[in-house]
Amino acid sequence: MSRRAPTLLPLLLVALLAGCGSGEPAAPPDVDVEVGPQQLGVRPTQFCLDGEGQRYDSTPPILEVSPGATITLTVPQSVAERGWGVQVFDEKLEEMIGEVDVPEGDRTFDGITTDDVVPPAFYLVVVEDKGGACGEFTGAWPIGFLRAGGDLGGTPTSSAPPAG
Repeated sequence: MSRRAPTLLPLLLVALLAGCGSGEPAAPPDVDVEVGPQQLGVRPTQFCLDGEGQRYDSTPPILEVSPGATITLTVPQSVAERGWGVQVFDEKLEEMIGEVDVPEGDRTFDGITTDDVVPPAFYLVVVEDKGGACGEFTGAWPIGFLRAGGDLGGTPTSSAPPAG
């Protein structure tokens, strides 16, 4: 009876190891965000998977945050090795208002607080550096933030603000 167990073990190990080592994830990885007690894994809206640029129908999360809180972003090792940065967008995710480069190889960035961005509602987009298997197409993970006392804003208007 005990003779079968030792012969199955090498087969199981070979099967497990065959799935490892490809270097490519089977699915797009999450980026982790932490603000105060909140921790969240964020799905990408686009990612290069198996040499093909993929776009995903995922709605970026919006976190309600306290003023002055540190935002910590952590990327997978493969993204850190290629390089990445953080783009700062307005509350509609339409206009880029800033950009921060993260040192190559760093997996975690905590150099932004909820007070560093002027509008109370804004998005940070973690963006993988270009040049991977998909060329110009890169991974992108948008995350919305709403600082306490803030407003996501109404519909855009074409009229000028009232003179004060």
